[in-house]
Amino acid sequence: MGLYGMVTGKAGKSGFGSASTAEDVTHSIDANHLTAIITGGTSGIGLEAARVLAMRGAHVIIAARNTKAANESKEMILKMNPNARIDYLQLDLSSTKSVRSFADQFLALNLPLNILINNAGVMFCPFQLTEDGIESQFATNHIGHFLLTNLLLEKMKSSARESGIEGRIVNLSSVAHTYTYPEGIKFQSINDPDGYSDRRAYGQSKLANLLHSNALSRRLKEEGVNITVNSVHPGLVTTNLFRYSGLGMKVFKAMTFLLWKNIPQGAATTCYVALHPDLKGVTGKYFADCNAITPSKFATDNSFADKLWDFSVKLIDSLPH
Repeated sequence: MGLYGMVTGKAGKSGFGSASTAEDVTHSIDANHLTAIITGGTSGIGLEAARVLAMRGAHVIIAARNTKAANESKEMILKMNPNARIDYLQLDLSSTKSVRSFADQFLALNLPLNILINNAGVMFCPFQLTEDGIESQFATNHIGHFLLTNLLLEKMKSSARESGIEGRIVNLSSVAHTYTYPEGIKFQSINDPDGYSDRRAYGQSKLANLLHSNALSRRLKEEGVNITVNSVHPGLVTTNLFRYSGLGMKVFKAMTFLLWKNIPQGAATTCYVALHPDLKGVTGKYFADCNAITPSKFATDNSFADKLWDFSVKLIDSLPH
């Protein structure tokens, strides 16, 4: 889309651009036959995506660490739309135990699963290890979603097969995936505090989201499964993710204020990729401002994606179940 498109909101080939909102890109779409899970659906982009998908008729399950906030989000959506089908389940993506518990609880509901939006995340955190002993940004943004997706994949496959409706997985990445460590992913020292950079660690986790999408999309394509997997960059949006940012980010925001989106605009690309009929069969792509763009060289390296896949599986398998 380029800088001009970001500033002006000029629409790209899709007919949408940086000024488009989540409601704009889903206008007249009927999602009554769909069930969607949205991680981190209690604030910011995730909450707006949950609201809009519910508005279009989807049954939305909010996966959230804070169940009080999830209930408040549910009540807010129901107040705006009394006919909304909205539920929530607890999920702490930094804990593989919590991820497994969430998957078990969802599967016990015996619902179909058509859309999985891996939206939740943390950003620019000081170095810390999770209860599983994994660096927190990599654990929450990548490992948690990687495991969650794998645990729900058979349900998505059976839902697509039985209904004939294409399943869609949407991973929230970021343009920050271009600002990572020199080796892309620090496979040999992922949990090492030496040389830790909160910003590069965030970029590493967002690169991992892209690589996960690309590897999974290839696997599903080879299997002939009717599920697409794509990544999105929501744009520069002021959300709770910025709670760890300091003076430098405030200066950056002041210098780039024309590029920043409001939350309805920030959720547009997620909702577009999750619901729009024009993307039927489109998989393994990276979207920004509701248009496909080219990610970094690391992100398009299939062997690198496979290496991360194997690394993630081994890391998860090494943890107690």
